[in-house]
Amino acid sequence: MDETDTTGTASAELKAIVEALIFASPEPITPKLLFRLLADEPKEDVAAAVAALRAEYDQRPGLQIVEVAGGYQIVTRPDLHEWVRRLFHEHSTQKLTVQALETLAVIAYKQPITAVEISEIRGVNTSGVLSTLLERHLIKIVGRKNVVGRPFLYATTREFLIRFGLNDLTDLPKVEDMAEALGFDPPAGLTELTPRDEMLPLDDEQP
Repeated sequence: MDETDTTGTASAELKAIVEALIFASPEPITPKLLFRLLADEPKEDVAAAVAALRAEYDQRPGLQIVEVAGGYQIVTRPDLHEWVRRLFHEHSTQKLTVQALETLAVIAYKQPITAVEISEIRGVNTSGVLSTLLERHLIKIVGRKNVVGRPFLYATTREFLIRFGLNDLTDLPKVEDMAEALGFDPPAGLTELTPRDEMLPLDDEQP
């Protein structure tokens, strides 16, 4: 949905409904879902309501509506993150370790990639870290590499985009900038360009 399309009518009632849906959704709500939930409303009116809401939230000091992982979400402004972080300080044990962040960065920039290739770039075994990232739904198995042994290939998930506030993978910052923001030194092999792997589907052994 092009939120800049203001050819529709953004009534107060429709804006209130759209705002409630964005706020109540546990994950970024997509334009497709908004259109389906508001099937009785013209799509251009729904788009206009989103555009009007985003403009209104731009004037608010505490919250904003952002486009993340292909959907919309109401979030706190970056300059207030420290205060929100204090609220959730009790959950600090659930933060990712430096090792997990390094592995996640390697996958994000090199996907799809195998466990062996990740270990070669990081210089350490990553099997335990991969399990943690899979459990957190930040990565997923997307296929098998077309080589002997057909190892699994890993890639990031929609949850990864949501967690790091990205609309899609083209929004990834430079490797150095991401490493600095997350507080670790990027592995040397992370900045090297590599050709895309030939990938086999997970069910390729099926007839």
